[in-house]
Amino acid sequence: MINATQVPYFTLAAYFDTGVFKYVYSMIVMSLYIFIVCVNVLLIVVICMNRSLHEPMYLFLCSLFVNELYGSTGLFPSLLVQILSDIHTVSASFCLLQIYCVHTYGAIEYLNLAIMSYDRYLAICYPLQYNTRMTFNKIATLIAVTWLYPLLACIVIIYLNDHLQLCGNVIKKVYCDSHSVVKLACSDAHVVNIYGLIASFGTIFGALILILYTYLHILKVCFSGSKQTRQKAVSTCTPHLASLLNFSIGASFELLQSRFDMSRVPNMLRIFLSLYWLTCQPLFNPVMYGLKMSKIRALSKSLISNVSY
Repeated sequence: MINATQVPYFTLAAYFDTGVFKYVYSMIVMSLYIFIVCVNVLLIVVICMNRSLHEPMYLFLCSLFVNELYGSTGLFPSLLVQILSDIHTVSASFCLLQIYCVHTYGAIEYLNLAIMSYDRYLAICYPLQYNTRMTFNKIATLIAVTWLYPLLACIVIIYLNDHLQLCGNVIKKVYCDSHSVVKLACSDAHVVNIYGLIASFGTIFGALILILYTYLHILKVCFSGSKQTRQKAVSTCTPHLASLLNFSIGASFELLQSRFDMSRVPNMLRIFLSLYWLTCQPLFNPVMYGLKMSKIRALSKSLISNVSY
């Protein structure tokens, strides 16, 4: 039995020999990462530079785009290195850092989507009181909680993982995650398992309750309100619901994979399902909001045209 800090490296066993195709895969991964960085940075700059977008909805979107950059940076550079490498190993310290990035990204994403649903609830159900209810201090507090709670809560997960006694160092995935390390433990892992379940499901169900509560009230207002109210609700809630559904499906795949035996599932499908929530969401959100929201779309086009000239 050895302490996790004494394990020099972990082996990521989900990778397989792709021959010369590894250069094709690496180009695809690099192109995706560059695109994700460019579109998210573009939208962050557009929101920050234009005072007309300094409204609650756009500030929450800015927080969401920053998180897409954070999450994709925690995965893509490592993925690129592993695809090009013949030996798929990572140091123990890097593995713990990636666990921290992946887990905090997921929690921040879901909490951010939850406060965005609360913002839409106030805008649609209480339009006259919206500006008095959604003050700058409240916006700052909501964004701070969205980020600080996961960043602090995940420190405990890293500490517990770091002090596990391990009987192996083979992780059957293409990146590090907490549950994969816990499964290698040969000492009592009840504390880290219980804490992980409380932290994960506490975040999920807390956010889910808020989302369901807000959308039930939005639906109630839509059915009883005017045609204009329904059109406003559809135009502002559609991209949010699409983003929420996309992330929930991807995160559900990952949770099911980490908790149940997936050995009968083909390896390529397992890799795709484990990467979906970390790769598709950073692509999906900026494209969805950039195309759907007219103010962001117009200002983005203006900024690109000014830079090109």
